[in-house]
Amino acid sequence: MIKIGTALFEACEELERERGISKEVLIASLCDAMVAAYKKHMRIKEAANIEAILDEQSGEIGVFRTKLVVDDVEDPDTQISLKDAQEIAEDVEVGDEVKIEVTPEQFGRIAAQSAKQVITQRIREAERNLVLQEFMDKKGTLTTGIIQRVENRNVIVNIGKIDAIMPQKEQIPGEYYKPGNRIRVFVLNVKETTRLPQVIVSHAHAEIVRELFELEVPEIEDGIVEIKSISREAGYRTKIAVWSNDPEVDSVGACIGPRGSRIQTIVSELKNEKIDIVRYSEDPVEYIVNALSPARVVSVDILADDEYAHEAMVVVPDDQLSLAIGREGQNVRLAHKLTGWKIDIKSVSQMEKAEAANFENYEEPADDADDIEEQDELQQEIEEEMNQQAVDEEDFQDEPASEEVEETEE
Repeated sequence: MIKIGTALFEACEELERERGISKEVLIASLCDAMVAAYKKHMRIKEAANIEAILDEQSGEIGVFRTKLVVDDVEDPDTQISLKDAQEIAEDVEVGDEVKIEVTPEQFGRIAAQSAKQVITQRIREAERNLVLQEFMDKKGTLTTGIIQRVENRNVIVNIGKIDAIMPQKEQIPGEYYKPGNRIRVFVLNVKETTRLPQVIVSHAHAEIVRELFELEVPEIEDGIVEIKSISREAGYRTKIAVWSNDPEVDSVGACIGPRGSRIQTIVSELKNEKIDIVRYSEDPVEYIVNALSPARVVSVDILADDEYAHEAMVVVPDDQLSLAIGREGQNVRLAHKLTGWKIDIKSVSQMEKAEAANFENYEEPADDADDIEEQDELQQEIEEEMNQQAVDEEDFQDEPASEEVEETEE
């Protein structure tokens, strides 16, 4: 046995406090290192019956080989005679297993070198697993980090034990990310690597809006008000559809808060991004009208509503057309994402012109009785014409025969 004292246990306890790596993991790593060093020293590749045992009370560690007690020894590496076994333990019998210490002399320095490498590797693995598990649990949630730097258009954000990456497509257009500033990000994905896990975060994800509303609106956290859908174009505008499970609670009013305090907090967090709070409805017509706010709607015509397509034609006043469509189609695009309906918007004058054009090109179908009468008259005319042609052909064939008779008589 090798005397290692109490310093090792103190170091294990300190690592457990600082890095969260359990004492048992470190002790197991030390034992594995001892076994690896013994096999290397003895030039043994495979040996399943070798283990290291650490006595915490005495502070000693040693390498032991487990052997089976037999009458006749055939393999001295795995078997031991009953006589030799009884020298180790008097009450042993044939068929029992005994542990025999095989720690080489002057093994301390070799074991220490090997143990250092193995323990360092195990500590890294344990840290990686802890970080991986921690951020796997955070995946799909909102967290706060500190901007470290900008590299190749990617923003590096420290979110605790690791630096996360915010790709350019997950950044808000036009946003300046200053190192040292605190930032609220959404954990998109966690990828396991040979070193520390790679964490991908987003500052433009729609779920950030959901998390902010859940933090600011107690009714949402309690389940009274439910967020049905969110559509967002980060940095510009967001539409959020809400529904109240309690008839006495106004879903939109709860999200706005007293004098707009709740919504103002969220807007400030999103750097003054516009937010439209829409009242959800199971009636698609009403839902589409609400989703197109603040534009006023004259009518909604459902064109298709099945498993293959959801299409609607919306008519708005002439002065509301640009507002309904939005800048570069933003309002109608967000309404489409929010409701899942393909929305075609036209003004009242456009619809009147289209209806007038259709009316001019419209031909009234003929009456069925008139059609039958016309067809009968046409059929009668064709038959009379054909009969007349037959009569003319008979007359033409008779004339040459009479001329020939007259010539014969002369």
